[in-house]
Amino acid sequence: MTKKVVLITGAAKGIGASIARKFASFDYDIVIHYLTSEKEAYALKEELENTYSINVLCKRADISKEEEVKEMVSSVLEAFSHIDVLINNAALCQDNYFNEKSGSEFNRVVNTNLGGTFLTCKYVGEQMLKQQSGVIVNISSTNGIDTSETYSMDYDASKAGIISLTYNFAASLAPFVRVNAVAPGWTSTEAVIEMNPTYLKEEEKKVLLERFAKPEEIANVVVFLASEEASYVNSSVVRVDGGLK
Repeated sequence: MTKKVVLITGAAKGIGASIARKFASFDYDIVIHYLTSEKEAYALKEELENTYSINVLCKRADISKEEEVKEMVSSVLEAFSHIDVLINNAALCQDNYFNEKSGSEFNRVVNTNLGGTFLTCKYVGEQMLKQQSGVIVNISSTNGIDTSETYSMDYDASKAGIISLTYNFAASLAPFVRVNAVAPGWTSTEAVIEMNPTYLKEEEKKVLLERFAKPEEIANVVVFLASEEASYVNSSVVRVDGGLK
């Protein structure tokens, strides 16, 4: 029986890697997209192939560049012939205040996070329409809803835009493809753990559960949305933030 195939952008580490592990446990073939984290991507590939009876493909691409996205999707189809699930997880964050942020820095974040999500949805979505089946889950953020930070307005704007794209692609790809978004709050990824401990303690106090999410807790919701158990969930945004206030 042919396995389902999931393409996960930004899958080499953090939330993306946890999503890959979760899908692998459900017997999906995995495409690990990365840009700079080649070592981590191939280490994850080895881990998954040694643990599960699945095929894993690593693909490097700058998702802000249309030709690279087109080439990535073509390579995945050449390897597997179909794409059943797309997880748009890749994101760039360059925190600094607006008066210290150049226009090119702002554009780089938005072009990667929002533009990249558009391009992958476009080219994978076209394939899913041909298949007349598929699921897309976009990773947004509570920063795109109501917990914005003034030093990351480009990131916040991109994550808000991803919610809008989710609604638009759900309408554009209906009725064959379900498109939803997950909006995580604080999550204990490598990048977060390295931040100022005092600041992190203050932020934990804003969460009703008094802790940050584990990456696998985000992955659990993502995989649920891609599953048949969520077959009637469409054009929705699911907050996974522990009750962030």
